[in-house]
Amino acid sequence: MVQTDVVVIGAGAAGLMCAFTAATRGRRVLLIDHANKAGKKILMSGGGRCNFTNLYTEPANFLSGNSHFCKSALARYTQWDFIEMVSRHGVPYHEKKLGQLFCDNKASDILGMLLDECEQAGVDLRLDTAVQQIDKAEDGYQLQTDSGPVTCQSLVIATGGLSIPTLGASGFGYQVARQFGHTLLPTRAGLVPFTITEPQLKSMCEALSGTSVEDCLVSCNGQSFRENILFTHRGLSGPAILQVSSYWEPGDAIEINLLPHLNLSEWLEEQRRERPNTELKTLLGELFTRKMAGLLAEHWFTSKPVKQYSANELTEIAERLACWRLVPAGTEGYRTAEVTLGGIDTREVSSKTMESQKSPGLYFVGEVLDVTGHLGGFNFQWAWASGYAAAQYV
Repeated sequence: MVQTDVVVIGAGAAGLMCAFTAATRGRRVLLIDHANKAGKKILMSGGGRCNFTNLYTEPANFLSGNSHFCKSALARYTQWDFIEMVSRHGVPYHEKKLGQLFCDNKASDILGMLLDECEQAGVDLRLDTAVQQIDKAEDGYQLQTDSGPVTCQSLVIATGGLSIPTLGASGFGYQVARQFGHTLLPTRAGLVPFTITEPQLKSMCEALSGTSVEDCLVSCNGQSFRENILFTHRGLSGPAILQVSSYWEPGDAIEINLLPHLNLSEWLEEQRRERPNTELKTLLGELFTRKMAGLLAEHWFTSKPVKQYSANELTEIAERLACWRLVPAGTEGYRTAEVTLGGIDTREVSSKTMESQKSPGLYFVGEVLDVTGHLGGFNFQWAWASGYAAAQYV
């Protein structure tokens, strides 16, 4: 029988943060994970460069059924606190855009930093260790694990959501929450590409697979994001699409302004005056790739010399490009989703301590809670902040 003060289940971003922070307070911490390697999601994040936080983190960047819940933790452990640790460890980084901070080298720099902190603080890390059963004990919890029974005063669930099951994601944290009386809000894939099945549109997406449009405004359900979009052989992706996917529900339409930086009606009128014999697809080829311009002219418009269009026709062309409305068939699902929306209802968890209000000594941190950040480093900042918050009280 192993006896310890704190058991943290899940050696991802939130679990690692919680473990070494609690150990630094003098708590005996056992950190366990069923995977053979800690921080797998950290390693693949940001294209292998780990977008570890965002300079502009604020509560408005998070979705939750309880919008006030994240405020306390985010205020007590900020992006500047994490940046200070990154700098102290000598990890080189840069701002890519929109406040997104990435490693100069590899994501393994961030994981290495977190593991170094765990080692220095004396965290007992055990990988390849599954938990079969959890029971409430007189003064804490008893766990049955692959390596035998463990008792602890405080139990932290940092097992994440359902996104990217190939990296070991599972519903374990939700099962524990349900076991101890917690309400689960419906879960679905977030920050995820859309699939398109409408034949004409699908064939256009397939033909343009790999083509990016650099500056688009994508809107759905009152939310808008201005970033690039990417055509895939199955539909649409890219940062603006991933962002808006978290607000999309099946059957909803999305609207895409392909050229938000340009008054297209005025520009087309100007081209008609100055280059009346130029074909529409040639003009569009100056705004998009030549292939995309040709397909737009073929699918949406009849391409002819611009002088042959009436003013109304040019306005209609401009409006079509500024308000492309489509209804996605669905999303790529948890297989490629960066996050899981929904999860443990935060109304039953202390926003100060992350402790369960149903079962004393039980804590939830990170993605397993109903708190989901926008794309751009916000989900990592929530992991750091919630892990740190719980670590002050376990």
